[in-house]
Amino acid sequence: MLCSTGSLAAQKKILIVGDSISAAYGMSLQEGWVALLARRLEQDHPHYVVVNASISGETSAGAAARLPALLEQHRPSVVILELGGNDGLRGYPIKRFRENMSRMLSNSRDSGAALLLLGMEIPPNYGARYTDLFRSSYTSLAVNSGATLVPFLLEGVATDPVLMQADRIHPSPEAQHILLDNVWPYLEGLLRCEPQATRATAFTLQSQ
Repeated sequence: MLCSTGSLAAQKKILIVGDSISAAYGMSLQEGWVALLARRLEQDHPHYVVVNASISGETSAGAAARLPALLEQHRPSVVILELGGNDGLRGYPIKRFRENMSRMLSNSRDSGAALLLLGMEIPPNYGARYTDLFRSSYTSLAVNSGATLVPFLLEGVATDPVLMQADRIHPSPEAQHILLDNVWPYLEGLLRCEPQATRATAFTLQSQ
């Protein structure tokens, strides 16, 4: 786990760039794991602001195109990337997926932000070779960028029908606290790398 030495002490914003899982697909925005994160931060790290720039259906290519402007606008202390599910489900070439993600991690690192990468997996019916390459991409990306990796965001959720919506792709409202619990230990490790400050926490959905 690497601590940022750049702008981490200045802005105190956590920028989340993701897809429908972070955009609270199929439920109200305030039920999603990102909103739950904002509420937990109010208690434990009240000097952080959460900016949710996630869009349902987002791909690594789309996010890579949007990220530079988001970094310029918000100047985040931490960038969380929750992407790849739509690339994988569409059979997007692994090489291009890795290039897009690598560019986003590099841009975020160069902006001075600490990096948190949320790992994703896809169903085995896409073939062992593709699913293995997809899964291992996150480890390679984390190692090469110095990002902290959450191995699998949907750990303890994806294989439980009770915790998934009817489409078997999106987690249910009941699963959102588990997603947060999967992310929290890794994120808090990054947040503890820096001195405390005083700032009110807010939850904002980035308008698109």
